[in-house]
Amino acid sequence: MPTLNGVRRSRMRLIVIQCLVLSLFGTLFARLWYLQVAGGEAYQARAASQSVREIVLQPDRGLIVDAQGRPLVANRSSWVVSVDRTTLGKLPDDEADTLLRRLSRAVEVKPKRIRAMLLDCGRTGSVAGTCWNGSPYQPVPIADDVDQDVALRILEQAEDYPAVVAQQQSLRTYPRPFGVNAAHLLGYLSPITEGEMEAAEAEKDTSVNGASRVGRAGVEKEYDAWLRGMPGYQRVEVDSMGRVLREHSVDSGRPGDTLVTSLDAKVQSVVEKQLAETIKTARATRDTVTGRNYVADSGAAVVLEAQTGRVVAMASQPTYDPDVWVGGISSSELARLYSAKAGTPLLSRASQGQFAPGSTWKPVMTAGALTHGYTPDTRLACSSSFQVGNRAFKNYESGAYGMIGFDKALEVSCNTFFYRIGYDFWRRLGSDVSDVHAQDPLVAEAKMFGFGKKTGIDLPGEAAGRIADRKWKRAYYESQKDYYCGVADDPPADASDFLRRFAREFCVEGFAYRAGDAVNFAIGQGDTIVTPLQLARAYAAFVNGGVLYEPRIGKAIVDPDGKVVKRIPPKKQARVKVPASVLTYIDNALKGVTRQGTMSWRMGGFPLDQVQVRSKTGSAEVYGKQSTSWVASYSDDYVVVMMVSQGGTGSGTSGPAIRAIWEALYGIEGEQVRPVKAAIPGVVAGKELPVFAPDGAILPPVRNERDGAER
Repeated sequence: MPTLNGVRRSRMRLIVIQCLVLSLFGTLFARLWYLQVAGGEAYQARAASQSVREIVLQPDRGLIVDAQGRPLVANRSSWVVSVDRTTLGKLPDDEADTLLRRLSRAVEVKPKRIRAMLLDCGRTGSVAGTCWNGSPYQPVPIADDVDQDVALRILEQAEDYPAVVAQQQSLRTYPRPFGVNAAHLLGYLSPITEGEMEAAEAEKDTSVNGASRVGRAGVEKEYDAWLRGMPGYQRVEVDSMGRVLREHSVDSGRPGDTLVTSLDAKVQSVVEKQLAETIKTARATRDTVTGRNYVADSGAAVVLEAQTGRVVAMASQPTYDPDVWVGGISSSELARLYSAKAGTPLLSRASQGQFAPGSTWKPVMTAGALTHGYTPDTRLACSSSFQVGNRAFKNYESGAYGMIGFDKALEVSCNTFFYRIGYDFWRRLGSDVSDVHAQDPLVAEAKMFGFGKKTGIDLPGEAAGRIADRKWKRAYYESQKDYYCGVADDPPADASDFLRRFAREFCVEGFAYRAGDAVNFAIGQGDTIVTPLQLARAYAAFVNGGVLYEPRIGKAIVDPDGKVVKRIPPKKQARVKVPASVLTYIDNALKGVTRQGTMSWRMGGFPLDQVQVRSKTGSAEVYGKQSTSWVASYSDDYVVVMMVSQGGTGSGTSGPAIRAIWEALYGIEGEQVRPVKAAIPGVVAGKELPVFAPDGAILPPVRNERDGAER
């Protein structure tokens, strides 16, 4: 029988338990009150935010137009099919597989590739260039430029395509005024890389996102920051399956700015057609030296404003269709663009191609000679050959003309005249073949004219060319001597006699800068190489007072409202230190090349009294290849240069095209010159673009009646 003390202890336990239970309920009720009353609004907002997703709206990229407002690159509406991975992940595996197979048939993309595109970059199995780089909440694009019928079927049969989104977005398009290509100038776009995204996030750059396409070449890359615009954001509420229930706020972002270039689509069209036709004609012409047709494997043409350095037109062959990059490029097409067999179409021969300049080099050598002891009264022999050691260096384009001056030597392109100049400087200043510090006025002059370094054009990937002076030859020897000494000591079984002899000579004295190097340099032969753009800029200095401009394609940036937000004025890089009297002398001599020299037979009937074209032809010889055709020319207003690799002689191959370009520039019909009228303003998004003067100042709009109908 329980004692009194036992009963008391039992009651105390019940009281304690009751207190504990009451305190627990009290705590629970207090927490519920806090969650539902005191903090209810905050938690409700947090719960709501978890069902709202943010979708990136890509902005329309800015237009690229020529100097008269003609669109060179624009945008067009395109259907894009994407997959919402959140919704896809909630489907049973068999239903997801069935959906991807159905989608694959609809958009003609293999299921394996779709799965690869849905993987986040950085995950196991992801492939760079294919994986998804964007937000995990963003639908992943798996097919661009889808037929409208396919997109509408996906929208109308939503029950058959859960997790699939079809939307309209803008893609690049190329209006091609006058049929222009301009691929190397305009460039192309491709998806942003993971590294670029990380760099943008580090710099807090919100203009790009994982789904962005960015410029990869040409002005698309150079002015990408202006062209890309700012993305917008749409917030949508979704259910537990990720399906959109309703739209919330929309930030439409901002379209990209328009890039106004200095290009003239009409002139660009003429330059492209003339270059292509010249190469075609050269390939059908027999090389009298080899007995075979010319290979004419590549070519380039450049037109600059002589007084500002602005690019009016620039063409390169082989070229490519910029449309191949729109919506993604196939691996086979990409391989072709990089293929040497196809001529490496991605390489711009105008700014990236490097070639021996041949006789177009001689005006620069003339400037070097006339500022280092020689005078316009100097007379030297233009013989049929010039002996250096045991080798006779011969004329190529000219015969023997007796004792002549610099002006006649330029007119007839006499090699032996300039051989003597190069040999004289070498004999007096640099006969020690191992002295890398010996003076060389001709090398110094070439560097003063900007050769051997980049021009600074607003295009990525420009080549610097090469001045093959003593320092270069020593550096080249140091980098190659182990290889050639190895060949000399233990020649491969298939090594030719020429390679064996060359390896032995190079191993012993490949560093030596001999008289043969000096005379070759004086006529633009040997290891010196230039780009057509470098040559065009140097020739502009003969008429603009010796200024070397950084060539410019961009002229102004105009915002979507039509307001000029940035002018891109001409920029002076340097000035050649050549007396005005020397520039005038060379200028007059080059007029003689056009009137009675090596270019005269191509300019018969051209109104030279009204348009004074100065020119210099060149035929550069390269060991083991056919000669490269060059013509460099200029007027008071423009510079026109054309080059065809392995294409034959200068005026013989390129002369007709050079003349046709000059006729287009000045509106020449027969011997009549039509006056050049002011440019018309372009129209972008219903707004007129301003006209720009050479110095970047805005001019009042002036309508050009002749061009107005063709705009």
